[in-house]
Order: sequence, then structure tokens, then C-alpha cells
Amino acid sequence: MIRPRTLAALLLLVAAARAGAVSAHTGGSNGYAAVSVDGPSVRYTLTLWPAALPPAIADTLRRVHAGDESSRDGLLAVVRDKVRFTVADRRCVPGHGALAPVSAGVESVTVVVEFACAGAMRELVVRDDLFDVFGADYHTLARIDAARRTTQFAFTPDTRETRVTLDAWTDGGHGLGSFVLLGVEHILTGWDHLLFLFGLLLRGGGWLALAKIITAFTLAHSITLALAALDLVVLPDRLVEAVIALSIAVVAAENLFLKPVVARRWLVSFCFGLVHGFGFSAALRELGLASSGLLVSLFGFNAGVEIGQALVVAVALPVLALVRRTRWERRMVWSSSLAILLVGAVLFVERAFF
Repeated sequence: MIRPRTLAALLLLVAAARAGAVSAHTGGSNGYAAVSVDGPSVRYTLTLWPAALPPAIADTLRRVHAGDESSRDGLLAVVRDKVRFTVADRRCVPGHGALAPVSAGVESVTVVVEFACAGAMRELVVRDDLFDVFGADYHTLARIDAARRTTQFAFTPDTRETRVTLDAWTDGGHGLGSFVLLGVEHILTGWDHLLFLFGLLLRGGGWLALAKIITAFTLAHSITLALAALDLVVLPDRLVEAVIALSIAVVAAENLFLKPVVARRWLVSFCFGLVHGFGFSAALRELGLASSGLLVSLFGFNAGVEIGQALVVAVALPVLALVRRTRWERRMVWSSSLAILLVGAVLFVERAFF
């Protein structure tokens, strides 16, 4: 019989799942930017999706999409204020801004702003403070075209600035680091994956078994992420998110009703990782990077995923080890698995049918 406190906790988890069903897996919302340097001018193009942003911002974007001039001017003002380019310690002046033509059936909004820079263009400092308006969960994934080379950078609330050397390209390592940090954040804020990982850990296992679980997920994640980002295999986002939720429920159900073979759970993790890899691929495709640029971002992102998972396991394992030494172990495994099962089932229904 379920105690009232346990039932209340389960209901709260289900409510949380409903509230975060759209954005839980993605670890936040993304905007896609293209920065093009041409002589003393910089063209900045930003594409946003209303469904991925907070309600107030989403409403503004929908009005922009519908042709509301006041909302359009407000969005352009935000970009002019929060995106900065600096050359030789002098800020480039934001100038003409426009809304790219709206495509029928596409909800995204794309704005273009021109910046005029003074002085010799040897080094360009790019700063993104859009998080101050779009929220702390927002990221800008940027492609920077300069000096006949292209690189990519992930702007986050913790990595708001990058330097591009125009006469000798030396910024690749910094761009790689930004995607490593994004991979770590993707795991730590993607609580549906954390639920799946926790469900796998509940039944215990030695260090070797746990290492297999983590590595199998990252390997599978890397395979499908690369295939999808290169447009070799692309699945509908709705299907991917629904299967991810189903996988969470399946692992929890196995804990409750079967006796899982812990040594083989890396296979479950691998299968889940194959699906999970499609979840981030759309972001990299939107950047329009060449294969070489994709390799850098893919490597950095997956390295961050591995680091993030290791951090989670390092925190969770000592706690689970302490619980297993008490008489509460069986109850903890049962109640936690039941909660995970309910959340996974709710996510699956919402993602598959609503």
C-alpha cells in the first residue's frame, strides 16, 4: 500500500513531468546564429523558435511572425543591445535590421542585423547577452565565418564571449571548449536522462558494470548524433522524444516487476543512447557547418556528456551505497522506480499524443 507522503511525492513528480515535457530532454532552448565578417562589416543572423522559449518571449515571436511591426522592432532592439562586436576595444555600431522572409508552415523567426566596425579588423570579440532576456536556460549556437574559415561556438550564460583572430585562425580550441561545457550542461539539466540513469543505478552493480553503462550510452549517442547531424539518418523529433520517455518507463518497470541482469544493462543504455543522440542533432544541422566543423562540435559535446554523466554517478553512488546498508533499501528501490515509471508514462503519453 502506498503511503500518503509517497503518493504526494509521486503526484508532484508527475506534475513536474507535465510542466517540463517539452524542454526537459533538450537541456534548455537554442537559438541559431550566423556571424559573417566582410571587411569592416559584420552581419548577424539569429533564428528563434517560439515553442522553445519562455511564454512572454514566445508570444512576442508569434506576433513578429504575424507581421506586428512593434514586436519586430522590439526584437531587433534586443538583438542590437544584447549582441556586441568589438574591434580594438571599440564597439561595432549596430545599424540596419530586418526580418527575413517568413516561410509558410514554419514557426521560426529570423532577424538580420548589420554592424559597422572601425579600425583594423585583426581580432573580433563577440559577446552574447541574450540570456538576460531569453532566460538562463537559453543557448546560442553560432557559426562564425571569417578570414575564409568557419568555426562554431556555443554561447551560454557562463560562456558569453569569444575572440576570433582574423589574420591567423587560433580560436578552434576555445570553440571546442564551449561545446564541452554545453555537453556537461545538456546532461545536468536534461532531467529525463538523469531519471533514466538513476533507474539503471538503482539495482546496483560494480564499477565495471557502471562504466559500461555510461560508456555505452555515450558511444551510442555519438553514433546517432553524427549520423543525424550529417543528414544521413533523420527521425521526427516527436518520435524521438516519445521513445526516450518510453525507455525511462521500461527501465523503471523492469526494476519493479522483473529481476534485471545488471551486467547486461549496458545494452539497455546503448539502445537508449541511440535514440537520445537524435535529440541534439537538429541544433547542429541548423548551424550549416561543413563536416570538419561538425567533427569539432561533435567531439566536444560528447566529451561533455561523458564528463557530466561521470559527475552524476560520482554523487549518486555513495548515497545509494549508504542506503543499501540499511533496511530501507527495498522500499527505496520500489518507491523510486514507481515514481520514475509514472513520470516516464506521463512523458510518453504527452509526447506521443499531444
